[in-house]
Amino acid sequence: MPGQVVCLALCAALWGWQAAAGSLPPPCDSHIYCTGELLRQVQQARLFQDDKHFVDMPLKSNPDVVLKQFWELVNATPGGVLSKPQLARFVEAHFLPPGQELESWTPPDWTDRYSSNWKSIPLLKKISDEKLQSWARALNAKWKQLGRRMNPDIKVAPWRYSAIYVPNPLVVPGGRFREYYYWDSFWVVAGLLLSNMAATAQGLIQNFLHLVSNRFGHVPNGGRVYYERRSQPPLLTLMMESYLSHTNNTEFLRENIHLLEAEYCFWQVQRVVNISSGGKQYSLNHYNVQVGEPRPESYMKDVELAMGLDEEARQGLWAELKSAAESGWDFSSRWFLPGPPPLQATLQDTRVSAIVPVDLNAILCKVEQLLATFYRVLGNSERAGRFQAAWKQRVAALTAVLWNDDAGVWLDYNLLRQRHNRAFYPSNLSPLWAECGADPPRVERALRYLEESSALSYANGLPTSLARTGQQWDLPNAWAPLQHMVIAGLAKSPSPHAQELAFSLAQRWLQMNLAVYEKHQGMFEKYDVEGDGRPGSGGEYPVQEGFGWTNGVVLQLLDLYGERLAAASSSPSPSPGRGATVS
Repeated sequence: MPGQVVCLALCAALWGWQAAAGSLPPPCDSHIYCTGELLRQVQQARLFQDDKHFVDMPLKSNPDVVLKQFWELVNATPGGVLSKPQLARFVEAHFLPPGQELESWTPPDWTDRYSSNWKSIPLLKKISDEKLQSWARALNAKWKQLGRRMNPDIKVAPWRYSAIYVPNPLVVPGGRFREYYYWDSFWVVAGLLLSNMAATAQGLIQNFLHLVSNRFGHVPNGGRVYYERRSQPPLLTLMMESYLSHTNNTEFLRENIHLLEAEYCFWQVQRVVNISSGGKQYSLNHYNVQVGEPRPESYMKDVELAMGLDEEARQGLWAELKSAAESGWDFSSRWFLPGPPPLQATLQDTRVSAIVPVDLNAILCKVEQLLATFYRVLGNSERAGRFQAAWKQRVAALTAVLWNDDAGVWLDYNLLRQRHNRAFYPSNLSPLWAECGADPPRVERALRYLEESSALSYANGLPTSLARTGQQWDLPNAWAPLQHMVIAGLAKSPSPHAQELAFSLAQRWLQMNLAVYEKHQGMFEKYDVEGDGRPGSGGEYPVQEGFGWTNGVVLQLLDLYGERLAAASSSPSPSPGRGATVS
């Protein structure tokens, strides 16, 4: 198979073939931030409302010194369990408050919205509505609010921090997410480029390339050591495409394409699965973080969820929860077995590694197509041919394994049940966005699938699923990146109806985002598709304000439709199905 040839020829030397054996490894090597008795006692004492608070706190001294003093205190305490006041005093003596390792930073290429330079930004010229223009200027100011620079001491004494060092300043999502995150940054980079901040965008991409090159061979979930053994949707190559489309800096591509290839190899070796369909073997990818122990940033939630399970089942569940975090969809009925409600499945039934996701494979399909294109641009026809072959194999695999002809759309495949998950998720349409096997007949079928679902009946955007579970990646929440994937995918279609539906979805999403912004003076990580528009809810923590990818998606939609978009409709908008009038 061409895809396997690429993997064997280009990736085996980097990674080798690792077979899982014995017990699951811990999240990282730190016995303070990832595993160990100090972490367990502090988190079980519930010193802080959010478990993430403790594992983001820098140490005042060397970790060996801190652990030595902790064990001296434990050994001097009857039963070996410190009281909550003892732990509070110990933490105060040995740790600094979280966030001090990152300083506020104004990107040097950021343009004040009141300066004459801002008026020359092409995006602003595309927006005809004055209120939307003003909003775009306010969103530009968010980049300054979300800019961070690392304390140089992180490079000198990394053992004192849970933060992972990167060489350039960064843009954080916002709220409790005070470090960089991988897939968030794809939409952040796009927003920065539309704000004429190419240097800042390049710095973010260089940070991720640094992590692939010098540390991990992949991009971690986020910028903390407790995230280092899980990744997120592999969008680094797509970030490079966005950057090149604005700068045409092919020298930057030439210097770093081997690192884009190295990240691809991580997924092809560490996250690959072979599936038989129609008498043929196909290679696709899944999320599969084989790492034990509770997530340090959500320690007690994981401990409580696993109560009543034996040790093997606990470790297996914790690995699946990390796999869900790697997917970015943490958490959703999409990952539950035996299936989404109304079946009696809960978060304890999370089985991410058993699912072959449509969106992950659509992204990797786009990565293969881009690597082929990049190598052609750089004059390496041999490498270009290999990735073109891998792309063709991926298209065939998506069609054979994930396309469901009865439903008329691509569906996640359950490895345990050997069948598709028929539930609605916006990710089912991601091959349109990735342009992977989306020929005109399939585009029409997928468009009909969307229109025949109830997903278009919600006033404020596409829901993440149609299952109401209390998890944040389910109804009634809607997320900016999923809106963008569907809208951009429909907009690429040659079908005029698909293009009009894309515009209608963009209009309703932006009008809701703006209404919530005017009410709260904030941008949020997720929104509620029901009611008159409000921030989302559910999941493990309160809704966060900031917010990097939401800002980036708004700017992209304003760039795509700015001449047509209006800040408010003069009349209620109908469901944008066939025959709907688009305002």
